[in-house]
Amino acid sequence: MICSGCGLELAEGALHCGGCQRLVHAGRLEELAAAAGAAVKAKQFGAALDAWREALALLPSQTRQHQAVTAKIAELETSHHAAEQDRRGVLKWVAALGPIGLLAWKFKVILLLALTKGKLLLLGLTNLATLSTMGLSLGFYWSLYGWWFALGFILSIYVHEMGHVWELRRFGIPASAPMFIPGIGAMVFLKAHPSTPGQDARVGLAGPVWGTAAALFCLAFYGFTQAEIWLALARWGAWINLFNLVPVWQLDGGRTFAALTRQQRGICLGAILAMWFVTGDSVLFLLAAGAVYRLFSNDYPERGDVPVLGRYLALVVVLGLLCLVRIGVGAKP
Repeated sequence: MICSGCGLELAEGALHCGGCQRLVHAGRLEELAAAAGAAVKAKQFGAALDAWREALALLPSQTRQHQAVTAKIAELETSHHAAEQDRRGVLKWVAALGPIGLLAWKFKVILLLALTKGKLLLLGLTNLATLSTMGLSLGFYWSLYGWWFALGFILSIYVHEMGHVWELRRFGIPASAPMFIPGIGAMVFLKAHPSTPGQDARVGLAGPVWGTAAALFCLAFYGFTQAEIWLALARWGAWINLFNLVPVWQLDGGRTFAALTRQQRGICLGAILAMWFVTGDSVLFLLAAGAVYRLFSNDYPERGDVPVLGRYLALVVVLGLLCLVRIGVGAKP
């Protein structure tokens, strides 16, 4: 690698140039600082902490910048803790009000979702290529499972893909709107690549996170309507998102495991086996097989990403439990 400032050849893994003292990852550090600043303005302290922690790993430990970022992280951790305490206080207040408070809280969450992420969800539906490929997939699933299930299933896949788009935009990485492939799913095309395995893992996990939210929404709607079509959408949405966590190839789970150490992969394998024992769902066997393969591969980093590990484990547990949903006779497919 050559320094872009003075042309001096840099040692592998160097974080700054020994000649001109230029930071090797200066461009990426500016992107992370901007992303952290935007997250703080939106009071998304967790996202800001993720950005600054990634930046810290790209800075030499003895520099003023490293010290400044360390101080920012400490300050944000305090703010994040205070925000969590406030949130818990609100939840206690909601619990004290019983069903009325719970209903009010649900409407608040839905309203916030519509105001923050709803605009992005609608943006993808203005893309002609997305709409045309979505129409082809809709026709394919309609011929197999009927109109209502096909529409719900397509929208669930769309929400999953827009999760990737949202996270890519948060990191400043341009990407296409989702393109659907009948019978297979959908994908987005990146116009640049994430700069670190941790960033790539977060982009990969964003799809299942949004997809899980869509499945939980369907389950909640079943609770209100008792229409088994919503139960079927929740069950199959959970299955599809769980399948995406198989840690091989370019699946979301494969990108996640690239940011995990061998020990962390072993923890994931343990959680997968536990959920397989609880649910007996066959897709968890695929996750376990993939995790065993990646456990003995030599592509693991020296330092693992703990937040990525936590998100993966949470998804395995929640989606595994959703797979316990049993579809009645009148539901699709």
